[in-house]
This record gives sequence, structure tokens and C-alpha cells, in this order.
Amino acid sequence: WGREDVALVWERWHDTRKSRIWRLFPNSPATPPKLLVDRSYEDNYSDPGSPIMAFSQYRRTVLRFTPDGKAIYLGGRGASPEGVYPFLDSMDVETGQTQRLWQCQDPYYEPVLDLLDDENVMLTSRQSQTEPPNFFLRNRKDNQTVQLTFYPDPAPQFADVHKQVVQYQRADGVDLSARLYLPAGYDPARDGALPTVFWVYPEEFKNRELAGQVTKAENTFSRPHRTSVLFLLTQGYAVLDNPSLPIIGEGDAEPNDTYVEQLIAGAQAAVDYVVRRGIADQNRICIGGHSYGAFTTVNLLAHTDLFRAGIAKSGAYNRSLTPFGFQGEQRNFWEASETYIRMSPFTHAEKVKAPLLLIHGENDSNPGTYPLQTERLYEALKGLGAVVRWVVLPLEDHGYRSREGVGQVLWEMVNWCERYLTPS
Repeated sequence: WGREDVALVWERWHDTRKSRIWRLFPNSPATPPKLLVDRSYEDNYSDPGSPIMAFSQYRRTVLRFTPDGKAIYLGGRGASPEGVYPFLDSMDVETGQTQRLWQCQDPYYEPVLDLLDDENVMLTSRQSQTEPPNFFLRNRKDNQTVQLTFYPDPAPQFADVHKQVVQYQRADGVDLSARLYLPAGYDPARDGALPTVFWVYPEEFKNRELAGQVTKAENTFSRPHRTSVLFLLTQGYAVLDNPSLPIIGEGDAEPNDTYVEQLIAGAQAAVDYVVRRGIADQNRICIGGHSYGAFTTVNLLAHTDLFRAGIAKSGAYNRSLTPFGFQGEQRNFWEASETYIRMSPFTHAEKVKAPLLLIHGENDSNPGTYPLQTERLYEALKGLGAVVRWVVLPLEDHGYRSREGVGQVLWEMVNWCERYLTPS
């Protein structure tokens, strides 16, 4: 809601990946809605952002208008081929045309959180690779800033960790990217190739060009928390975080009908990249993930020999136990049984040869990842003679929160990598 003549409605449709923004005229119900934005929500480069809100006289949040009342303010992430740079725009509520009012620059990542009453002073949260997030007031006219908070680095031990957003290509030409972390003090000439951990989570797309867009911000402050894979940097491992694993189905094709083939292609491209750069030892790469990333991990262990070991946390491995859809899959089991079965690593358990660490919260309430999923996979792998360890975390849900649970998971991950990635 904006005012009596302006209200906005956001509309999304999964099948077409369409996102639309309509203007409604509350004081004139007979007036047809006006389409302001019509785009694919997979297209991060065209994302207009979200409205900056204000409080009405009744203390309700409403759209914040420019002083002339003709436009509203939008704040967005600002993904582009050059990187991710948050912005502030105005959007004309008659035409949908936008005007760039401000955009952050290197070396910062600085999203706009709010505008003050004079419309020129913004509240932002600024961070960089070396500076933790803090709140600032920024004047758009003279670009002067006033720092409001002074939060220190919560983990200065990670100050010298090197982070880089890297780009490479899949064999079929699809552009891919990942966040590469190297341990503090790493010297390629002195240290050579490192044991490396991939932490994965695939995404589905209907457009191969949009699947290759750069959406990872390089200017963010990275510190580990809870069971983050980044803690392994302290033990001398390189980490490739969130390497792009797009599962693409253009036109009438369903992405998951070629899930396995595209998953393998994406993983192969990532391995080739870090090995070609001399960062990773090809014989000492571990693959891991949480939830759908755990599902991906076991699939890659079943269908490739790219990885020396695996870590799967709170995953689902038998898709017949999620028969009415999962992730972005809208077809049910009976409509796409072949795809469900082929995607299920449980049905390919006999192919898993690398050591696999399975972790699950005892009270996982996520409907797609009940603990039964991990229990049944463990029993299958154990019966087939695989090297597998199953860890149950008492009272933990889908994410792990207790000091004991988090500590146990970190110990398990470090111990597993030491056991199977350290040269004999």
C-alpha cells in the first residue's frame, strides 16, 4: 500500500519464471491495473529491487514516495556482469521507468536499509572483505558518511584468509562461478596443491544464459558461524563454496529430467578449474552439503569418482518418500516416476565407493528431510559394504543450534577430512 491512488501487487508464476509488478488504483476500482514490471525472476541483472518503506500516520508501513509524489524508492542487490553492487533507484508509478540515484562502489558492499526524512540521507549497512558490517548514515548529495556502529571483527583469526569470486565454464559453454577461499598464509609456490572441500547446493533454471549470471558478491565480509565449512580453512584446506551447479530445462523440457548429467558436468568443471589453477590436489577433494546440498553430495559420489570423500548433512536421498514434489520439482512421483527414481541416490547406493559422513538432527521437522531418510541410506550403504558413518544430533532440528551439536558437527567434519584427505 502506498496511498489512496497507489498500491502495488507482486505476481510470480513458477512454470514460466515470470515476475510482474502491477499498480492498482484503490480509489478507483474500475480502473484496470497497470503493468509496471514484466521480467523473468531468474534474471538477476534486471531485478528492480524492493520498495523502501515509510510509516503512515497510523504507524503502518507504506510505500515511500519521492518529494514530488510521482515515484517510489527501490533498493536492490545490483547484480551485474561486473559484480554485485547494491543500489537505490526511483521508479515512476505511472510508467515503471527507473532512475539510478546511488550505487555503492568498490571495495564495499553497502545495501540501503532506509531513508531519513529529508530523502537525501540514507541508512546503509557497509562491509568489505576486510571490514565487518556496520551501520552508516550516507548523504547522497555530498556522499559524506557518518559511522553509527563500530562492531569489531568477531574472528580476527580469519583476517588473512583470501577470498575470490572465480568464473569458469561448463563443457557446454554455460558460465559458472564460485567463491574460492584459501587459508591464511597460503603460498602457491611453497605449499602447492591443497586438500580442498567443495560445499554445494544446485539451482534450477529455464534459461541457460540467465543460469550463468554473476550473483555472488565479492566485497562481503566472510566469517564462519555455527557449522560453516569455512572453519576448515584453519586446518589448511581450501574451500570452494557454492560452485554453480545449474540444472537447466529450456522450453518444454523439465530441468530435473537431465539432473544427473548436468550435475556431473557442473562438478567436473569446478574440479577442472581448481586443479588447473594448481590450488587443489585432484586426489584430495571432499564434497559436502546441507539439505538439498546433501542430496547433491551423495548423487555426485554415486555417479562420479571426482571426490575422495563426502559429508552430507540433513539430506533426503529417496525421492519416493517426497512423492508430491521437492525443491523446484512440481510433478508428483506418479507423473515423473523415472525422474524421481533416477535422481534418488538411494537407488544408486551400490555405486558409492568414497567414504561418506552422514549427519542428521534427531528432531528434523523439515517435511522433505525427515531423519528416516538418512537412517535408510546408512543401512543401505552399510549392507553394501561402503565406508559410512552416521551421526544423530539429539534434539536438533533441520539446522543445528546447540553448543554441543555445533561442536560435534565441526569435530566430525574436521576428523573426516583429516582421515581421508591427508596423504598416507
